[in-house]
Amino acid sequence: MKKNTSPRMKQEKINVPRLILRIVIVVVILLLLLFIIKIAPNYARDEFADKTNLIINNNNITRNLKSDVIIEDNTIYLSTDDIKNFFDEYLLVEEENSRVITTSNTKTVVLPYNNTTIYVSGSDVNIAHSLMQRDGKIYLPMTDLTNIYNIEINYYSDSNIVTIDSLNRKFVQATSSKNMSVKYLPTIFSKTMDKVERGDTLTIVLDKDNNKVTEDDWIKVRTANGELGYVKQKDISNEQTVREELDTNTRLDGKVSLIWDYYSQYVTAPTRDGKIEGVNVVSPSFYEITASGDIDSNIGVDGQAYVSWAHANGYKVWPIISNSELGDLDAVSKILEKFETRAYLIENIVKELVNAGVDGINVDFENMYQEDKDNYSRFLIELAPRLHEAGLTLSVDVTAPDGSETWSLCYDRNTIGKVADYIIFMGYDQNGVSSTEAGTVAGANWVELNIKKFLGQEGVSSDKLILGIPFYTRLWKEQDGTLTSSVVNMRSVTVPEGVEKTWDEKTKQYYIEYEKDGATYKMWIEDEESIKAKLDLINNYNLAGAGFWSKDRESNTVWSIINEKLNIQTSEE
Repeated sequence: MKKNTSPRMKQEKINVPRLILRIVIVVVILLLLLFIIKIAPNYARDEFADKTNLIINNNNITRNLKSDVIIEDNTIYLSTDDIKNFFDEYLLVEEENSRVITTSNTKTVVLPYNNTTIYVSGSDVNIAHSLMQRDGKIYLPMTDLTNIYNIEINYYSDSNIVTIDSLNRKFVQATSSKNMSVKYLPTIFSKTMDKVERGDTLTIVLDKDNNKVTEDDWIKVRTANGELGYVKQKDISNEQTVREELDTNTRLDGKVSLIWDYYSQYVTAPTRDGKIEGVNVVSPSFYEITASGDIDSNIGVDGQAYVSWAHANGYKVWPIISNSELGDLDAVSKILEKFETRAYLIENIVKELVNAGVDGINVDFENMYQEDKDNYSRFLIELAPRLHEAGLTLSVDVTAPDGSETWSLCYDRNTIGKVADYIIFMGYDQNGVSSTEAGTVAGANWVELNIKKFLGQEGVSSDKLILGIPFYTRLWKEQDGTLTSSVVNMRSVTVPEGVEKTWDEKTKQYYIEYEKDGATYKMWIEDEESIKAKLDLINNYNLAGAGFWSKDRESNTVWSIINEKLNIQTSEE
């Protein structure tokens, strides 16, 4: 008798092994996917295994290098392109003069080609190695320039890593509590970057705010071989701060409230008594530049008494240095065009400020050629380190953007805003002496529009931008088709009897208009209300503060308003 085996039963017996195989395949695929998704990314790719890795302030920036790091004769070289990226964005290669000009926070340096004698902030200094030219690129001997950039540099031959640490930054170290592996990412599945033994020293990686870089119970460290990775926080001990962050700030705490104290070069400094409420910086008219790059000083005995008065009241003193007495665009151009003439002027400025015992400077160069814009920026780039080395503050006056060539287009506001401690927008003369129609000197709408330009198209940081506010206005006279105007100080504004003031919401000013002796008179008044509106703009846009042009033009009541709006503190307090 035949055994009764159905086709279905036969098929099931045949498919069991295949089914198992399929299950195994699916499991393998799932495990592979899990590895790819969860584990594989934790492994470091050795894409830079064949070149020297560069770690700056505990960040591996090898991927971003434009040229390889060169190590010769125990000297580490970086290309000028990479130095621009990571140390000095304003580094200048002067091929026509066979030299490189570089700056740091406190140094201005010139490195000639094929020469080990370099210029450092007014003095000649000898270094061991000259800069290197290779394959059309220029490399600087960073090992010889540690004092220039205030860095510590090390090469670890076993791992082929160069580390560069800023000596201005906080530096924290700890000790390994046991033998352990340093992982690429904070997980046990990650690749091992280095192995450390109990008692080894580890550098704790800090972020830009000096916080330890951690994730869950892991902490990021740098090993003695320069490798970066993660270890368990519980496995380190004896944490200690080797170096605190160096305070190189030359700016004020809180808002700036600066008063320009203008007086002619032909008279002595004014005598000031008592305290001006709502002020923490005074800017007297001490200095004018000459065509030779020398300085005409108007400080004298009265000026020194002025400085003593200011310091006794807790004010910083940032004297004005101006080019207004030159009255010659060509003379300014000649000073700015070469490093040597810029350096001569800078040396004179630093000497004057140090001898006067002041706290900074207010650079007020106006009426320059548009073609001198970059050279003026170079002057400030090279001046800033010299001032910072002496602990002095750099503030620079500029006009509103988008004006005439010699009045507005001569400034690179973005660069000035980066290199100076403060950039001051002279927010007045919206309608000045040469205007063809009557108008306000500084309407709030015009001021706000230009603040937005500074912060937007010009890329100036709000915490560096000071708004200059006028303590004056203009009385306009229209008669027989002719327009003239005269300056009226805030304290001297009067409204003729019978004339009614009307509020202009756009300019945030009172406006008057009246007829007299066949002429039409118009005025947009600067008073406490208009000043309040401009101070509100400072707070609304988180600006650095205000500057006021100028002392003795104001009303007596305006200072309490300024003090209240800006919450001014002086160093005496």
